[in-house]
Amino acid sequence: MEFTNLGRTGMKVSRLCLGTMNFGPFTEEKDAFRIMDEALDMGVNFFDTANVYGRAGNFGRTEKILGRWFAQGGGRREKVVLATKVYGDMDDPNDGPNGARGLSAYKVRRHLEGSLSRLQTDHIELYQMHHIDRSVSWDELWEVFSSFVQRGMVDYIGSSNFAGWDLAVAQMEAKHRHFLGLVSEQHKYNLNTREPELEVLPAAKALGIGVIPWSPLDGGLLGRNALNPEHQSRSEENRQRVETMRSRLEAFAEFAKEMGEAQDVIALAWLLANPAVTAPIIGPRTIEQLHDAARAVELKLGESEMKRLDEIFPGPGGAAPQAYAW
Repeated sequence: MEFTNLGRTGMKVSRLCLGTMNFGPFTEEKDAFRIMDEALDMGVNFFDTANVYGRAGNFGRTEKILGRWFAQGGGRREKVVLATKVYGDMDDPNDGPNGARGLSAYKVRRHLEGSLSRLQTDHIELYQMHHIDRSVSWDELWEVFSSFVQRGMVDYIGSSNFAGWDLAVAQMEAKHRHFLGLVSEQHKYNLNTREPELEVLPAAKALGIGVIPWSPLDGGLLGRNALNPEHQSRSEENRQRVETMRSRLEAFAEFAKEMGEAQDVIALAWLLANPAVTAPIIGPRTIEQLHDAARAVELKLGESEMKRLDEIFPGPGGAAPQAYAW
């Protein structure tokens, strides 16, 4: 496994981040334990979760699974750079009107306490805002987040689903408070979703914010089974997208065959080749999928291969404004 700094911090994380969203709803606890143990053995030290993972009616379930895994001991908690998130509605009647999606010092504090309890830990390395909430001031947000850092409950603060200008404003406000601010931005980015190249990736790179791509395989569309009717996605929407993009996906499959690599491995390797990217989030449901993803760290794409992928999956043409102006 290879490691890199998380954004401009001194903390090293693996080039793959283990996503846990499937743990509970689709992956049984015993299998989740096996996947996490294997990930550690492979050198993956970066684990990502969220307080709402577990699906409706079971919000917090995934964090509880991680907490029980940590409780087994053996250095599990000490070896993991743990990331979780806050923003969603936990369906907790005690939250009252403050339970709705969004961020406030009151809600963030309550939900951090809940995450720490479920995860059976006293601190979190990376605490992330799951979505931008422009109705809340940065005076309020940086006040509460900096207090967590000062009290040792959280090491770093990250964001997710922020626009490029949101990152810039957040960092400007943090600097006024002499606070480190954001160190990472978790964003949807893959061969099929390249709009972040216009604003988000350039802003993150300039500000020293590491990009953590979520949905790196675009819901399975960039996986090896996307065109196999026996392994079609459980989502009807994805099945329709396969038909809409069939010619592009067939070209990708042919390219992968020529390279002698699987589509998912190439898609991850393409992300890892971008200097703005810290670590894509992988969501394996089996040990085999975990091993397949690890191959992407070893695969180095050449100039001709990157050019061919640009032809199959055209991007916006670079960063704004040159991508559409002069």
